[in-house]
Amino acid sequence: MQQVPAQTARVLLVDDEDAITSTLGPYLERAGFEVIVARDGEEALQRHSESAPDIVVSDVLMPGIDGRELVRRLRTAATWTPVILLTQVDEASERAAALDEGADDYLGKPFLPSELLSRIRAVLRRTSGGRPLSASNALVSDRLELDRTARRVRLGGDPVDLTPKALALLDYLMAHPTEVHSREHLLATLWGFEFAVTTRAVDHRVAELRRVLGEDAAHPRWIETVQGAGYRFCAEVRSR
Repeated sequence: MQQVPAQTARVLLVDDEDAITSTLGPYLERAGFEVIVARDGEEALQRHSESAPDIVVSDVLMPGIDGRELVRRLRTAATWTPVILLTQVDEASERAAALDEGADDYLGKPFLPSELLSRIRAVLRRTSGGRPLSASNALVSDRLELDRTARRVRLGGDPVDLTPKALALLDYLMAHPTEVHSREHLLATLWGFEFAVTTRAVDHRVAELRRVLGEDAAHPRWIETVQGAGYRFCAEVRSR
């Protein structure tokens, strides 16, 4: 998949707080992006139509059309521009709902601008050239099939039973293949846990996935441990 060069990528930055846009906008411009600012979801839809951005970075909590409604309207119109949502709401259900509705990533406030920059570049790498995996109803990797709508997993055509947290982890990893995700990031994004909570919770769910899928940690087919960094889905994934 061809990478979108940072110097040609256009970011639509949506937030009703001037303190956010006045800080992030210049930062992203210094990183080589063209930045277009919208103050709410309604203005964002207009700017999106006018400028055809490569990626949208939007706050969730805004008056009128909020970030999640913005995603819904874009996806309903079969518009697959990748979207990263920003919010101060630290709820696992909020994250899960946003990802299910078609957001490509989710970043909780406060965050470092450098972290957002890394997320933007990662999302652009994996979504360049078409509909992103995160917007697909079903994902397939070799004999492994994930029906995201029905929340069912099959291996070689046979149903696989997973706990809800293990299923959420598999979903996120398959929708973001080849990317390395730290345990802290997976906890915060999927389950809303603060870093004070043990990251062993992620390890336990990875162990569950490997056990159920018959995965060898030493020679992974799907889920690879990256020492000192976290986990990644190392196999090719396609939508169905």
